[in-house]
Amino acid sequence: MSLQTIRISADSTCDLSPELVAQYDIAVTPLQVVVDGKPYLDGIEIDPDRLFALVEKTGRIGSTTAVNFDEYLAFFRAQRESADAEIHFTISSEMSSCFQNACAAAAEVGNVYVIDSRNLSTGIGQLVLNAAEMAKEGLAAEEIVRRLEEKKAKLDVSFVLDTLEYLRRGGRCSTVAALGANLLKLKPCIQVADGKMGVGKKYRGTLEGAFLSYVHDKLAQPETVDPGRIFITHSGVDPALVEKVRAAVLECVPFREVLITRAGCTISNHCGPNCLGILFYRK
Repeated sequence: MSLQTIRISADSTCDLSPELVAQYDIAVTPLQVVVDGKPYLDGIEIDPDRLFALVEKTGRIGSTTAVNFDEYLAFFRAQRESADAEIHFTISSEMSSCFQNACAAAAEVGNVYVIDSRNLSTGIGQLVLNAAEMAKEGLAAEEIVRRLEEKKAKLDVSFVLDTLEYLRRGGRCSTVAALGANLLKLKPCIQVADGKMGVGKKYRGTLEGAFLSYVHDKLAQPETVDPGRIFITHSGVDPALVEKVRAAVLECVPFREVLITRAGCTISNHCGPNCLGILFYRK
């Protein structure tokens, strides 16, 4: 009996770099980012630097639009032409209608397994790479899905924001809260739990100090951390500071693989520039 050919795909919210997408042969469905009334395909027609420039120019924060049913239907049909099955990952169903739309389209196509990551950014990316590795090992689609449903509960996903301005403009944070954080030079940590974003610890002081304190807090109990792979994902942080974060991560836990990626427009649109997070598994 021949092995099942399995296609792995994800929405652009997975924030995997072009190099990782190519290396693991991942198919990507772009969300739309709408700025000043004009829609752009995330990662194709717009990148975060251009997004930030447009927001600065227009004074208007962008909005994001989920991949719709028809787009998923065409995408899944195209992928299934060369595969026996497909496993597709979406951003948390608590944050977007992508999962609902993808499930409806998958039911039409057949043999498409849609996984609600209950996460965002490279929290999704962790699951995607795991799926690609398991597919390469020859595991059946049903077994891959079963294992990932167990693994996604162990993800630790968070970010530290430099500014609350983008969340404020997007209606996710009050003007009073944003003003107070700016006056106190607070850098809040946004933590994903139960598929939703919530505010965790608030760091005070410089961006470098906040990032390094955050890393040490998150990795303070190395015995609870899976040392396999960690993502450092940011929305345009100075490379020298990213390198300091990488060194701090490895001082805390000797991860076998440290991947540094740039957040795409969907995530950057909400967190703004100079945001950084570490995304890894707990044991």
